[in-house]
Amino acid sequence: MKDHLTKSPELESLIANVLSRRTFLQSAGLVGAGTFLAGMPIKQAFSAAPSTLFDFQSIPASTSDTVIVPKNYRAEVLISWGDPLFPNAPPFDPSGKGNAASQALQFGDNNDGMSCFPLSADRALMVVNNEYTNQKYLFDHDGSSLTADDVAKSQAAHGISIFEIIRKDSAWALDQNGKLNRRITANTLMHMTGPAAGHRLLKTQADPTGTQILGTFNNCSNGKTPWGTYLTCEENVNFNFGSIAPHQQSAEQKRYDIKGDKSYYQWEQHDPRFDIVKNPNEPNRFGWIVEIDPMNPDSIPQKRSALGRFKHENAAITVNKDGHVVVYMGDDQKGEHIYRFVSKNKFDENKPQQNRDLLEEGTLYVARFNGEFDALRGRGEWLELTHGKNGLTTEAGFADQAEVLIYARKAASIVGATKMDRPEWIAVHPDQSTVYCTLTNNSDRGSADQPVNGPNPRQDNSYGQIVRWHPLLGDHTNNEFEWDLYLLAGNPSVYHDARAGTSNVTPDNMFNSPDGIGFDAAGRLWILTDGKDSNKGKFAGMGNNQMLCSDPNTGEIRRFMTGPIGCEITGLCFSEDNKTLFVGIQHPGEDKAPSHFPAGGNSKPRSSIMMIHRENEKSFAE
Repeated sequence: MKDHLTKSPELESLIANVLSRRTFLQSAGLVGAGTFLAGMPIKQAFSAAPSTLFDFQSIPASTSDTVIVPKNYRAEVLISWGDPLFPNAPPFDPSGKGNAASQALQFGDNNDGMSCFPLSADRALMVVNNEYTNQKYLFDHDGSSLTADDVAKSQAAHGISIFEIIRKDSAWALDQNGKLNRRITANTLMHMTGPAAGHRLLKTQADPTGTQILGTFNNCSNGKTPWGTYLTCEENVNFNFGSIAPHQQSAEQKRYDIKGDKSYYQWEQHDPRFDIVKNPNEPNRFGWIVEIDPMNPDSIPQKRSALGRFKHENAAITVNKDGHVVVYMGDDQKGEHIYRFVSKNKFDENKPQQNRDLLEEGTLYVARFNGEFDALRGRGEWLELTHGKNGLTTEAGFADQAEVLIYARKAASIVGATKMDRPEWIAVHPDQSTVYCTLTNNSDRGSADQPVNGPNPRQDNSYGQIVRWHPLLGDHTNNEFEWDLYLLAGNPSVYHDARAGTSNVTPDNMFNSPDGIGFDAAGRLWILTDGKDSNKGKFAGMGNNQMLCSDPNTGEIRRFMTGPIGCEITGLCFSEDNKTLFVGIQHPGEDKAPSHFPAGGNSKPRSSIMMIHRENEKSFAE
């Protein structure tokens, strides 16, 4: 970073209101010359003024097998895994004996990121990721040995569910007759676009063009473009590839966790496309961001290679003041990185069709965070990932720009990007001044390979944190930024040192592993967790996973919702009138935890989307 970079008065005020720099001194509690965080209590100087954004009281932690929201709010189920999306679809079969053809007509499993597209005042289109499958619930057996139809069923449970909803009274309901209803699965035709399209590393025997790809899966979170399309993010695609015959990993496969043995899903047992010995290039065709036109059921999804290949968590999109589209992305794995894409061309609201190609060309960058010794703040820079620059040369193993993008992780390491504590969701504040990113946890932090650093200040990080950055001069295309830590999650009931978290984390709102994140129109920051729910030891008192609401101006945090047993809270969006908050309950009863959500009794647990309303039908934008 250049020494002449200066802080604005507004930024200095923000930083002063977040963390007291004198509490972040090195101590014997943490080791290493680069350690920033002391083994001592963390003090903050947030504004003492009460927040004006809240109209509810923080609810207590819960271990109940239900969804709990504050007084004067109500939560209802919109849709659950296996619900029929079409008139000819069979109902959900709790026995697990349903076949692949049935699942292809039903709502997919383990819903995650989602967006709501308005169609009229009382009709909307939901587009929802179905990230993965719980094998022990999907089948009537334990999933240890699959048939060919089992594999096809698992593939049909992945992908995206698109369905129309209609408002009845104050709630919404699925319309099975919706003309836009659609399933996208692991076998849906897609086009590869951008610099990697047609590259030799994407060519297979079935697709010698390297452009015609079947399917998307392990779709984590998402993005919604200003021109009305949906971005789905391919994350843990390594779980879908394996081999029947013994296979030695290449260096590139190892970096992307593509293992040469039996995969988690076992698709390679009946679908040779997923056998990396038979099809070594097939894994290179996944780990991308896919753009989908939800308004055209006949449209072919586009894999946007210009945005790089890694374990995409979500895609936070903003239109910069000069018209360039900027996409912020996290790579969700321990020690991986945060990326930024800047479009070559500019957004023009008067030319909607032209905007459809804005993610086709542009420049990919990766972040380097530079920290100060005695404060959790610092400066940062975006490092360009372009062939021929910053050491990304043929001699370094990159023949062209396509290989830089296909092996974006390798490129990020070469240019010196900061290794992060599992970058998850990223969100841009509605006023575009600040970008927030959840860093969920990292048991490897403090190792020789991942020493503590500015935005990742605690070794063996069990609780996670939220980092935010302020683009220099408010320009999201500027290659310099300033950052600080918005919060450190922790347990102040168990610890009185750095593990207690920042002072805005209290025994009444504590949590671990922030994952999903998003803003509403009023500027409230919603935080969704995917953490340990043992409710004991270092996680005592935290209960089940939860959703919290925070005021970025005061730093105040209140617990808004608690989920059922064994679940993750993930995926959120709002109706066009902001009167309904949609939020996802993923994998209740994970690992056979005793959940029967949402039906209760002895029913099989099912991932679901909840609708949350204020009792007075007041908008969440107020």
